[in-house]
Amino acid sequence: MKRNWPLHILVMPAIIIAFIFNYVPLGGIIMAFQEYKPWFGFTGSEWVGLEQFKKIFAFAEGRQVIWNTLVISSFKIVFQLIIPIVFALLLNEVRIMFFKRSVQTLVYLPHFLSWVILGGILLDLLSVDGGLVNQFLNFLGIQSIFFLGDGDWFRVTVIATDVWKDFGFSAIIFLAALSGINPALYEASVIDGANRFQQVLFITIPSILPITIVVATLALGNILNAGFDQIFNLYNPLVYDKGDIIDTYVYRQGLLGGNFSYATAVGVFKSIIAFILIITGYKLAYKYAGYRIF
Repeated sequence: MKRNWPLHILVMPAIIIAFIFNYVPLGGIIMAFQEYKPWFGFTGSEWVGLEQFKKIFAFAEGRQVIWNTLVISSFKIVFQLIIPIVFALLLNEVRIMFFKRSVQTLVYLPHFLSWVILGGILLDLLSVDGGLVNQFLNFLGIQSIFFLGDGDWFRVTVIATDVWKDFGFSAIIFLAALSGINPALYEASVIDGANRFQQVLFITIPSILPITIVVATLALGNILNAGFDQIFNLYNPLVYDKGDIIDTYVYRQGLLGGNFSYATAVGVFKSIIAFILIITGYKLAYKYAGYRIF
């Protein structure tokens, strides 16, 4: 402490901010076990035990938002793993550096745009009346599609736009893994008569398999995170039955509906499951890929 006190002082503001905004609010979890009334406070509200948690599965909409979250997040995880890998493999084969860097820059760019901006752009592009996408479909003789008003199409739109936004940035880790492959392996394969496809199949893919396993297993912790920012900026009452997720449901029940205890119970339920899945993901990553945090 005496030797490194300047470093402790340097990190102290971040610790204080994290404590105030991340740990102090944890005291509000008590609302999940109460029939919380703001005018009675934590001490005066009626204690109901696990009644709020029972409502999650008693209400049809509670079960539905859990199912919606699992469906949307599962497809996002799968495609956010497959497409970045394919993109990284294709980009790794490009030998024209100017073209390679230009493509990288273009596909990275959407990641740095917020869903507030992209949501507004997508609302215009996918509009039934005058949207460019539907105008193009009409030009091809296809009837207009209500992308953001039909539940099934809404799920497809959410998954596709999320993958489009982040696949380039997600590919960075795979490009880094590809750059670490020993060139001598490729040279030896050429001597043995292997073509480019065989090199990819028998050298490149097996070499990035460990990092692929790590990414896939660690993604289990996000199975209940379907993307609040994206859904919130794109959904509407017409797609609640197929597009409402746990985070948006908590927002509506808690902040808009004033049902603080029930919303807190849903949030706590999600956090407990996510915590278990994160621990499971780390154990699987360590078991099958030797991944360790420290």
